[in-house]
Amino acid sequence: MLAVRPIRVKWARGRAATAAAPLDRAHMPEPSLDDLMAACQRALDYTFRDPGILKSALTHASGADHRLGSNERLEFLGDAILGAIVCEHLYRSFPASEEGELTRIKSEVVSRRTCAKLSVQLGFEEFLVLGKGIGSQGPTPASVLSDVFESLVGAIYLDGGFEAARKFVVRHVGPEVEAAVVGSSGTNHKSALQQAAQRRYNATPVYDVVAEEGPDHAKRFQVAARVGSTLFPPAWGPTKKDAEQRAAQNALAGFGADSPSAT
Repeated sequence: MLAVRPIRVKWARGRAATAAAPLDRAHMPEPSLDDLMAACQRALDYTFRDPGILKSALTHASGADHRLGSNERLEFLGDAILGAIVCEHLYRSFPASEEGELTRIKSEVVSRRTCAKLSVQLGFEEFLVLGKGIGSQGPTPASVLSDVFESLVGAIYLDGGFEAARKFVVRHVGPEVEAAVVGSSGTNHKSALQQAAQRRYNATPVYDVVAEEGPDHAKRFQVAARVGSTLFPPAWGPTKKDAEQRAAQNALAGFGADSPSAT
């Protein structure tokens, strides 16, 4: 149970305000912890069977009566679960990639910077229970945002098991994997293919989904690029956008561009 001590619960600033009728925060009661927990579960798209785990995941050490009442232990667990899920996801999604490339992508995807970014995107900052001093005069530190993402992964794992945690992680980390893959060469293959296709054939590439496989939480797509009547070798990816990038890479290789083919 959370201690009765000075705490600061982040407010979901401006979400219900309109230009015509701005909210007067000074005369509105702050939302209760239960209200914020309900909003957090909507953001997570996951309902906790044990609300106490969620409370712990949202409680920074500065807002707890002792360290064991904070999210530090859940952050420790969530860090390991996040790494395991991402490693499995990369292993299954990129069967032709070597260990060094998978390690590079994984380290970027599970970095503190990425975890903090995902916390901001999902609005977790608004649900944190913080001590009165931390962040009161400015934005919440990135390290706190990174930790709460990992603690929530750990909380979902404890409450719903590995599959529930994997579904959450893959849904939100997928775009980060795609960005890391595209960034591996610094090349946007789709953009390069479009320029080459228009220059050579005055045509715009079209991408066809050839096949799909896997459960919803770990689906893979096979996509082929087509320019005019020419269909190039397809490529697999963990998202349609990633598969399109790899398919464009194959088409560029077919054009004779200096680009190795993808699988």
